[in-house]
Amino acid sequence: MHSNIPKLYVIQAFRWFLLLMPVFVLFYEENRLGLQDIFIIQAFYSVCVICIEIPSGYFGDLLGRKHSILIGSFFASAGFSYYSISYTFYDFLIAQFLLAIGASFVSGSDIALLYDTLIQLEREGEYQRVAGKLASISNFSEGIAGLAGGALAVISLRTPLYVQTVLTILVIPIVATLKEPDRTKADGSENSFKAILRIVRYALHGHAEVKWLILYSSLVGTATLTIVWFVQPYLKVVGMPLSLFGVSWAALQFSIGVFAINAYRIETALGRKASLIALIILASAGFFLLSHFQAMWALPFLFIFYLVRGINGPVLNDYINRVVESDIRATVLSVKSLVGRLMFTILGPIVGWVNDTYSLSDAFLVCGFTFLGFGLVFLHFLHRNKVL
Repeated sequence: MHSNIPKLYVIQAFRWFLLLMPVFVLFYEENRLGLQDIFIIQAFYSVCVICIEIPSGYFGDLLGRKHSILIGSFFASAGFSYYSISYTFYDFLIAQFLLAIGASFVSGSDIALLYDTLIQLEREGEYQRVAGKLASISNFSEGIAGLAGGALAVISLRTPLYVQTVLTILVIPIVATLKEPDRTKADGSENSFKAILRIVRYALHGHAEVKWLILYSSLVGTATLTIVWFVQPYLKVVGMPLSLFGVSWAALQFSIGVFAINAYRIETALGRKASLIALIILASAGFFLLSHFQAMWALPFLFIFYLVRGINGPVLNDYINRVVESDIRATVLSVKSLVGRLMFTILGPIVGWVNDTYSLSDAFLVCGFTFLGFGLVFLHFLHRNKVL
């Protein structure tokens, strides 16, 4: 059972070694897509995740988190394989559909497997530290991939995808060696659809603390996901040379790794209340700053979002895990992921349209006001329900 943790570290490193990310927008543009098209593709991906996320989480609770992660790994390999031979908008949608299935089966089950492993090892009090290390590994991996992907993109913007396909296949045998922790399993005698509805109702209505933590964490996550698709357009606007895109992307990913591995220290120093409030305030401020300042010297403002992203996952997931029973943990975490994807599905195409119709500055302004407004509302309800 001890081997689960280092194996999850290795799996996370492989999964997040995303070679195309530093030039993904440029890859789409090379295939004659605009930023609105890109956000539509990502919104489609989110819709697919929304449809699959909770059933796949319930599958993990019922039949095993290892099996769920294994299925997800197979579909991820299929998705990147199809991406490498895709050239049109509709081809990209098919590839995203396969990747969405893969991501949905892994999402929730990986975190639940980690938490239940720690419980069996009587180390659940170390979750924030271990989860922070897991997050930092993924980001360091993505940072190194940014450097490698930028170099491979010099050959062609499609070359990173060929290498990515091989890497996603290599992770499958590692997943197969994971061990399922002893735990209370979901009751398989109940109708699956009714069971899923019961857990969704519990997460979004029946338990106030879980509900508002999910909504708030999802909002913060949507803010940090949205900026991912604006980084490359921002680098273009400020005149960053293409040869430095990979280096810039790597620097951002490395920063998340540093922030994530220190997330538990930051949360301990600030306290629960200040940590929660700071997340959405910082994210909103970042959008306002990028809206008003578009120059090379303003690039450090991007690190604000990566600080928020580094803290949000380990800390908020820990808050949720503490109050959720093991037999529904993967499903509840899938609900959180679904809510975040739903938020991005609604907002993404809108801000993409604002960018294409008006300007990047206006798109950032819309993001800033949107996240600040909803963030303050969610913080009010967190305080009202004594979560703060």
